[in-house]
Amino acid sequence: QVQLVESGGGSVQAGGSLRLSCAATGNTPTHYCMGWFRQFPGKEREGVAILYTGGSKRWYADAVQGRFTISQDGAKNTLDLQMSSLKPEDTAMYYCAADWRVPCSDYALRSVADFAYWGQGTHVTVSS
Repeated sequence: QVQLVESGGGSVQAGGSLRLSCAATGNTPTHYCMGWFRQFPGKEREGVAILYTGGSKRWYADAVQGRFTISQDGAKNTLDLQMSSLKPEDTAMYYCAADWRVPCSDYALRSVADFAYWGQGTHVTVSS
């Protein structure tokens, strides 16, 4: 069992930055796929950024490419999302997810249902 807890959400003006963090505890595997997803009101959850904890590749949704950066701290077992040049359309609930059974690639960005472990979410509001 893996527990995920997000932090770092809040309100910011357009053009600003926020950093989200996800702490993973419990029976975490040595390496696994982790990522950030977001959900707009009334919409399906969608992938934002993905990485494999045992590798160097990262995958990003087109909407955030060049503005968001996903990273990990293996020693602390945390996953971060640095968000820059934020836009009002980035306003959403952001979730951290993890699963060792998901093929960790851009496919995982579209595989919301395949992730078994989720955090409770943290809200990001970007005002214009």
